Amino acid sequence: MGKLTVGALRAVLVVVLAGTVFVQASMVWALATDPEDGSLPLTPLRLITILGMVSAQVVVVCVWRLVTMVRRGTVFSHAAFRYVDVVIGAIVAAALVWFAVTVINAPGQRDDPGVTIIMGGVGVAILGVALIVLVLRMLLAQAVARDVEAAQMQAELDEVI
Repeated sequence: MGKLTVGALRAVLVVVLAGTVFVQASMVWALATDPEDGSLPLTPLRLITILGMVSAQVVVVCVWRLVTMVRRGTVFSHAAFRYVDVVIGAIVAAALVWFAVTVINAPGQRDDPGVTIIMGGVGVAILGVALIVLVLRMLLAQAVARDVEAAQMQAELDEVI
């Protein structure tokens, strides 16, 4: 993985992390200072937004750690599975948070249920991302197994020579 690619990815991760912290701070500030007028259930939506940002931050930190492992050449190890598993869990959590937003928003969409259906579809798409990462985890497992097998074969070859 090139230095430019790693640098660009890390820049994006820093921007995402800063953005999620800003949104969380804004939501906490709004919870403390902005009274609800009754038109929307703002408090639950703000709390759900804070939780959603936490799931994004967890993914950012895990991806940062995985990129570090790639740069060091240690990504094909069992240590990488921990980060990939956490990413999968955080994406599933984000989907559940999105479904909660959909449920809270649904009563306000009685005249136009298409919005709720679209929001449900977005939640399913988020779960699809978790499944894609799960498939990538399986590919990582195969790569780790091949790496272990290659190391064993190299050790046997070294003994012969």
